[in-house]
Amino acid sequence: MSAFIRTAATAFSLLLVGSTLAAEISPQTVDGAVTVDTAAARALFDQQVAFIDVRKDSDFDAGRIPGAIHLELKHKFSDQSLSTEVKKDEPVVFYCNGESCMRSSDASKLAVSWGFSKVHYYRDGFPAWKSAGNPVE
Repeated sequence: MSAFIRTAATAFSLLLVGSTLAAEISPQTVDGAVTVDTAAARALFDQQVAFIDVRKDSDFDAGRIPGAIHLELKHKFSDQSLSTEVKKDEPVVFYCNGESCMRSSDASKLAVSWGFSKVHYYRDGFPAWKSAGNPVE
């Protein structure tokens, strides 16, 4: 194999890997939602705002924000299940496993599309919450 072909193949492989990794980073913002950092999430927690954990069952079982409502995104999350927990005009916080997890951004987008008007997107999620020394269960 010529050096040119090896170089081209390597460059193409890096491009594919880079594209795949880039696709796994959650968006900074979600239209219609307020992106919150850990300090703002803690303030909402202290105000007893509902936190919705959209992670897989095994992640939820391994640890969560105290009192979080588990509505696993792929199997339990719907307009009806969310409406059972939170009124459309009440504040709500969505979180998952940090910036490499797309579930909280997807849930935030869906909630906005269903008419929830006070959506908070906690992009940094459970890892940041725990790292900050906030309570977990």
